[in-house]
Order: sequence, then structure tokens, then C-alpha cells
Amino acid sequence: MSDPTRMTAAALADALASGDLSSEQITRAHLDRIEGVDEQVGAYLHVAGESALAEARAVDERRAKGEALHRLAGVPIAVKDVMTTTGIPTTVGSKILEGWIPPYDATVVSKLKAAGLPILGKTNMDEFAMGSSTEHSAYGLTRNPWDLERIPGGSGGGSSAVVASWQAPLATGTDTGGSIRQPAAVTGSVGVKPTYGGVSRYGLIAMASSLDQAGPCARTVLDTALLHEVMAGHDPLDSTSIDQPVPDVVGAAERADVAGMKIGIVRELTGEGFSPLVQARFDESVQHLVDAGAEVVDVSCPNFVHALGAYYLIMPSEASSNLARFDAMRYGLRVGPEGVDAPSAEQVMAASREAGFGDEVKRRIILGTYALSSGYYDAYYGSAQKVRRLIADDFARAFETADVLVSPTAPTTAFRFGEKSDDPLAMYRGDIATIPANLAGVPGMSLPSGLAEDGLPAGFQVLAPAMADDRLYTVGAALEQRLVSAWGGHLLEQAPELAITKGA
Repeated sequence: MSDPTRMTAAALADALASGDLSSEQITRAHLDRIEGVDEQVGAYLHVAGESALAEARAVDERRAKGEALHRLAGVPIAVKDVMTTTGIPTTVGSKILEGWIPPYDATVVSKLKAAGLPILGKTNMDEFAMGSSTEHSAYGLTRNPWDLERIPGGSGGGSSAVVASWQAPLATGTDTGGSIRQPAAVTGSVGVKPTYGGVSRYGLIAMASSLDQAGPCARTVLDTALLHEVMAGHDPLDSTSIDQPVPDVVGAAERADVAGMKIGIVRELTGEGFSPLVQARFDESVQHLVDAGAEVVDVSCPNFVHALGAYYLIMPSEASSNLARFDAMRYGLRVGPEGVDAPSAEQVMAASREAGFGDEVKRRIILGTYALSSGYYDAYYGSAQKVRRLIADDFARAFETADVLVSPTAPTTAFRFGEKSDDPLAMYRGDIATIPANLAGVPGMSLPSGLAEDGLPAGFQVLAPAMADDRLYTVGAALEQRLVSAWGGHLLEQAPELAITKGA
């Protein structure tokens, strides 16, 4: 039997069903891998070893009794630290929630537990999901397994890094402006932002409520589909949840047939501003889809050029409102101002937020508060919402002529730590291709397209109409099959081996 940490989630599920492996064996193998390499990668904020093993043994006992189990039952998973988990700290990468153990599970976490997936631990992230590099976590860097001096993407760099470094076969993520897809692109993994409302947001610590969407992270398109199926579905606890059947994402991934599909290349998301080899890998991927029977059409979405500006007004405005709850009065960090014997509530609040929030969070709170302030609301936030409408209209017109839209996921490969720290706008521009989907609420996928500059992974993005998430998996699986065949194996198999530093 192969090393369980190198197997796909689908293969692990088959091994569990046949009795070749137990969940305890698989979970223990991943915990050993975490102990051996995560000191270098820094992908986990908290490892729940004992509880994960207990959950694994419980699944094994149920399987031994002949109980009907979910296909993924017994396959372990990592959870982004933005999702509340009973018994496991949830910090959202911030000092303001350091050590907080929630009294309830996010709906996504409840679904994972119900399906029998042992939770290995919580993954690192940019504080309150604000960032594109995981450099803004209050608890240290997460490193890209391809090059430990480079970023793993953000805000979900921890989730992309655990699957790319073989520390978990599956992980959950959240995507507000690309925080699942961009990390997937720069680490050579697969990530999907479902249709807004397709996966419950209950129990997600919100950054921007109209944009945040939980989704799956994995190493293959089929694995991602299997996790998507577990996570998705209507939730009465979430007022934004869509009460419709979950699209057949697993069936779509298994069919992988793009014959007759129209693939729209978004003119505004290719060419200028994208690195030459990222663009080259994209062009090669499009040709693979043509060879598989798809038709390529040129699509223009002229308002996409305004997406970045609109997003960076809407998102901080909503973030500034959502983060007002961290006031030192109810839960979370509370510190008093120095030199004040009897501080007021306002003084305690100010001192606590100063100590608890990092620089990027403060930057966005200030920007959002300004955009929402009297006299500026219509000029900034209101205008941004009008642009958002125009972007949604662009998508609607594009999907009249194309079944899916495609582009490179990110303009460049992973950059070095500190390279863009002094220029936030340069970092924000890395989300230029992913943000439109969040503004319109449509689903998007990133999967590897090959190696680009510096021998680092590049990503291929697929976008589909709302509640047509299955189209992502049809196209993604068809492309993946052809690329894996051309490469002679999965792209991640070409990544440098990490040294085992512990537990050897």
C-alpha cells in the first residue's frame, strides 16, 4: 500500500471501503507528516491530534459494524481558522481572539463531522482573511512548499500549503476576493469558490458578508468535488443560503466531458499585466480544452477593469462594520490604556483594538469607515455598488455566448516574502482576475496549468454562472486529465521534497 499521505482523498476513500486502510492509520500517518515538516511550512495554527484520532477510531468502529457511511468518512481534513470549532481554538489569525474556543461549530464543520471526516487541526491565514500572502497572520508566516522563501498565497495560505505539502488530503477555505483560488494557483493545488450562498456562511467569522464564501481545497479536481458535495447545501441558519439542490459536482468531475462546450476567454483578464510564462501555460491549457472537443470564443467584460477599485471600497466598508463587534466588552482581548487608573469603556475599547488588530486590519477598518462616513457614502460605497451591478451584467452577457469563462488565476507566480509589504496596492493587484467572481457571486475554480517563472506553479481559472458549479468540475477535470497525462503525473509530484525535521 502506498504512503497514505501521498494518496488522493478518493483513493483513501476506496482503501477505507475495501478495508486496506483504517481511518486511524490514515490519520496517524498525516499527524506524523505534520510533526515532520510543519515546523518548516507553518501551515497549522493548532493540531488536534488526540481528537482527530478519536474521531478516526469512531469511524472505524462504525464501518466495522456495517453502518452506511459517507464516501469520505474516515478521510482526514484541515479546517481554515476562520471557521468556528467546538473544543479547538478559533483565532482567525488574530491576537484579538487568541485562545478563544467557540461554544458552537460552523455549519460547514458540523457537516464535516456528520460525514465522518476527522479534523486534523486549524490552518494559518491572514488576520481576519485580510491579505494575499499569509504574511499578515498574527502567529507567523506560512511558507510555500515549492520554495520556503515565497508566499503560499492568502488569505488561505495555510489551507493551500497543507494540501500542497502532503499534510492533509483535504482542507476548507474561504474566498472573499480570491482567497481560495489564488493560494491554489501559487501552490499547484485545486481550490473552488462555490456560488455565493451555495455553502453556509454560519459560523464563519465574517470579513465582508456579501463577499465571503466557504469552499473546498484539495490536490485534484475530483477530491475537490467530493469535499464540495459535503460542504454545500441549504442552511436555515444562514439568511444568504440558497434553497436549491446542490449541483452534481462529483458526477461532473467523473464525466470530464467538454465536447461541444463553449469556453469564453475573457479579453480583460489575459495578456498585458500577466507574466509571459503564466500566460503561456494558460494558452497551452486552452489548447488542451480545444483538443478535448471544446469551442473557444472571445468574450469582453469591459467593467472588469473597475472591479479592483470597487472591491477595495465594498470589502473594507463591510469589514469595518463587521469588526466593530470586537469591542473588548463581550469576548476576545481586553487591555486597559497605560497610565489610566479608571479608564472608560471607550478607552478600553481603543486600547484593546490597538493591541489586538494588526496593521493590515487597521488599514482596512480606517478605509472602510471613511468610505461609509457622512458625506462620502454615495461617492465611494454607493458608487462601488453601482460598478458591482455593471460587473454582474457583464457576466450575464458573457454567459449568453459561453458556458464558462477562463483566465489565468493570478498574474504572477508566488512572490518572495516582504516583496510587496511596503506597497499594498501592488499586492491588491494580484487579485485582479479573481475579484469579479466575488462581486457577482458566481462560482470559480483554480487548478494547476503548469510551471511558469522560477519553476513555480501557475493557475488556470474557470468561472461559471450562479448555481452552475458543476460546469467548473466538468472543465477542470477534463483539463486536469490532459495535463496530468502530458506531465506524466500530478504537478505536485514535481515539487521539491521537504526535509523531515522531527519524528524521523
